[in-house]
Amino acid sequence: MHPLLERQIRKHLAPEVAEGLGDFLNAVDHAYRHTDAARHLVERSMDLMSEELNSRLEEKLDTEAALKQEKQEQEALIKRLEAAHNQLLQSEKMASIGQLAAGVAHEINNPIGYVGSNLGTLRGYVDRLLNVLAAFEAIERELPEGSVRDRLATLKAESDLTYLKIDISELLAETGDGISRVRRIVQDLKDFSHADQGEWVLADLRKGLESTLNVVNNEIKYKARVVREYGELPALRCLPAQLNQVFMNLLINAAHAIEGQGTITIRTGVVNEEARVEIADTGKGIPAHLLTRIFDPFFTTKPVGVGTGLGLSISWGIVQKHGGRIEVESEPGRGTTFRVVLPLHPPPSSDHE
Repeated sequence: MHPLLERQIRKHLAPEVAEGLGDFLNAVDHAYRHTDAARHLVERSMDLMSEELNSRLEEKLDTEAALKQEKQEQEALIKRLEAAHNQLLQSEKMASIGQLAAGVAHEINNPIGYVGSNLGTLRGYVDRLLNVLAAFEAIERELPEGSVRDRLATLKAESDLTYLKIDISELLAETGDGISRVRRIVQDLKDFSHADQGEWVLADLRKGLESTLNVVNNEIKYKARVVREYGELPALRCLPAQLNQVFMNLLINAAHAIEGQGTITIRTGVVNEEARVEIADTGKGIPAHLLTRIFDPFFTTKPVGVGTGLGLSISWGIVQKHGGRIEVESEPGRGTTFRVVLPLHPPPSSDHE
């Protein structure tokens, strides 16, 4: 008990009472100290329990956060694996199509070769026959008037010989142009479906664009006029077949975006030591809130059954493999521009990816 409290108690009690108060005060003081110690013990126990509960709560929250993060990472990994799986399937599909196209092109080349050769021979024969015919016509004028000359004149009129001589030359010329066009398409098909898809080589991107345009011509010619604005572009070390696949996806998307008739403009050039290929269309455009999603696997703005949602995703991966990027600008109702940006000197590691 506090000394001051003890003095005040003794001061106000009678002396005979105060003399026996010591034992009482000692007992009170002992009880007080015992109670105070018990209270401190209880408080300390409560503090320890509170600390332990807080520690367990923090551990639980940390565990929940770790599990949540792990779940998110697993979901992201599953999406990446699914995208990679589908890209692999698409790449294998393109490789198979490329091999098939190369085989078909080779088979077409054989008949085209002998048709072209025969056409050249036929042109020589026709020229010789026309020379003989010219000689007969010269002799005809020296024939005397009579039945022979009249019969020849009748035959010439019935066969429309003058028209035939002109039309034969035109037919041969048109057929020659057709053979040349088939050869060019076959060569473009072979270039597009290059068998060495895994080899990094120096390639002219403009040549790749032209071969791709010929391959997808049927998708474009009824929808859009193609405008070429080719600037200087050096040969780039790349995977030509894969970049042709990127150009094919962008050109087909541009054609599908056009409702009715429109224009597709292709531009090439170099800016800040980077090669650029732009494919712009006058289609319906892409809403701003969808621009951040267009490269996601399986996302598409096309109607059901028209697109798979993999074209742009695969194109993004191919361009990234080349150390580049794809930029997009779009305005609803005005059109969209996709810009493939590639380094003039890709990183050395790209060759081994």
